[in-house]
Amino acid sequence: MISRLLQAFKRHPQAPRASTDGRTIYAVGDIHGRLDILDPLLEQIRADVAADPPQDKPVLVFVGDYVDRGAFSKGVIDRVIALKADDEFEVRALKGNHEEAILSFLDDPNFGPTWSEHGGAQTLTSYGVTAPILRMATQDWAKARDDLGETFPKAHYDFLRRLELVAVYGDYLFVHAGLRPGVPLQDQEEHDLLWIRNDFLTAQRPFEKIVVHGHTPEEEAYLGEIRIGIDTGAYATGLLTAVRLREADRKLIQARAKRPA
Repeated sequence: MISRLLQAFKRHPQAPRASTDGRTIYAVGDIHGRLDILDPLLEQIRADVAADPPQDKPVLVFVGDYVDRGAFSKGVIDRVIALKADDEFEVRALKGNHEEAILSFLDDPNFGPTWSEHGGAQTLTSYGVTAPILRMATQDWAKARDDLGETFPKAHYDFLRRLELVAVYGDYLFVHAGLRPGVPLQDQEEHDLLWIRNDFLTAQRPFEKIVVHGHTPEEEAYLGEIRIGIDTGAYATGLLTAVRLREADRKLIQARAKRPA
């Protein structure tokens, strides 16, 4: 297991210094339609802010994958949009590969069968659309796309189109999947930012920033010197993870579902 090969907190002589430029940042891992866990996690984050108020407005970073697999994709997007509209946090919403997938389906119904294999059917259901039973039922997928287009709120479409690829605070970079080793930050490609796995996860040398990411689920959050992985597979495990970063201090905040997905 990768987390066993790369020992947490093992200091690299060239590891980047850990500064958040004085900000307190809460980064939330892949939600995948689990509104039932997101809401309790947000309450824990609010309690943490109240117990130790930062000098500046706290930052709330979502690393993507709001939709698919879980039952409440629509509700998750509603919640994040509401948070962005509120003044409680400085909210940064990043794009994940599953957001790329729903946009691809809205553009081309032929992508439906592939999307449904990775949780898209649950997303359709959350918007009141029935997913086709047969994988290659082309006309049925076209109808499902049209039905989704009719029920899909404009605010959700705008939200998806405006998602960011990365967010940077001090010496931390937040991204969905990771970075391509050996490539400068400004030259990273969107596909890698949304999809990369092994080449990033097995990298031994520090990147230009400490990378905080989701995308690859692990049984436990990974707190290393060059990367921090916070996808604990909420859609399957019922465990949603956030990490609080304040300069070099790291604190995990987690919520667990009361019942299975």
